[in-house]
Amino acid sequence: MSNNMAQDPEDFADSPQPPAYGEHDALSDVLQAIHLQGGDVRRRSSPGERHPAGARVLHIVDEGGISVEVAGESSVELGTGDLVLLARGDAHLVRATPRASWVTGEFLVETVVAAPLLGVLPPAIVIRGGPGSAAWLPTIKELLMSEVTHPAPGARVMVSRALDLLFIWTLRSWTASGEVGRAGWLTAAMDPVLAPVLTAIHRDPGRDWPVDELARLTSLSRSAFATRFAESVGETPGSYVQRCRLGHAAHLLRGTADPVGRIAARVGYTSEAAFSRAFSRAYGCSPRAWRGGTGAETPE
Repeated sequence: MSNNMAQDPEDFADSPQPPAYGEHDALSDVLQAIHLQGGDVRRRSSPGERHPAGARVLHIVDEGGISVEVAGESSVELGTGDLVLLARGDAHLVRATPRASWVTGEFLVETVVAAPLLGVLPPAIVIRGGPGSAAWLPTIKELLMSEVTHPAPGARVMVSRALDLLFIWTLRSWTASGEVGRAGWLTAAMDPVLAPVLTAIHRDPGRDWPVDELARLTSLSRSAFATRFAESVGETPGSYVQRCRLGHAAHLLRGTADPVGRIAARVGYTSEAAFSRAFSRAYGCSPRAWRGGTGAETPE
């Protein structure tokens, strides 16, 4: 019998299939939720400079060496080609050796949503640029430096995209290094079992998400899922869902003119009063005070 006989498509019905492109890309969904965007890039050659708290930046050494001293933490030493990402926004001091030069790129995020998510990362993530370094670093660095040194039409967008790539590749490389330990959502985002859950929550935070339904996305029992999620993320599924809902609501309150009641419904609350109570507990002010800019900038 010929080995080239056509086979019925049903023969493959139960064959395992890889997930569709982006189907369970929890890292992308979280980065979209915090509205990550590369900002300005500046070349530096001074003896040093201070960066205030709240500045989410990366530094790439072009020549010479620098040390980055994070407030309350030990310093890290960087040489030519090295990169350091300070995604949490810790205040830090950069000291440079004579004739050193480096590039500083900043990142813009939705602070209220990003603070608890990026807060699980270490204060400084270092990627070495020497022999045996990640192959992506020299390529993206060269692109970034070219756009900064010889800007052409579209340079601002190119720089922004290059910074986005550096941010994502840095997180990927760090998680692959085995140094992560437990890093909250990032650990879960890289877990093929839990990633579908984070994807579902971030793509539709206003939906009712019973633990049983989330567990079905992982093919785990309810108790096994709840335990694995809590150990990885550091909070219960219900608590994570509520935080995502309120973070999305905080963004909508300042980014849209929708009435508070409509926003409450969009993020899954059947009562505006219940939403207001939950929002006030998390952010220390009412939704209307938050919209008016009189509330705190980060959740309690």
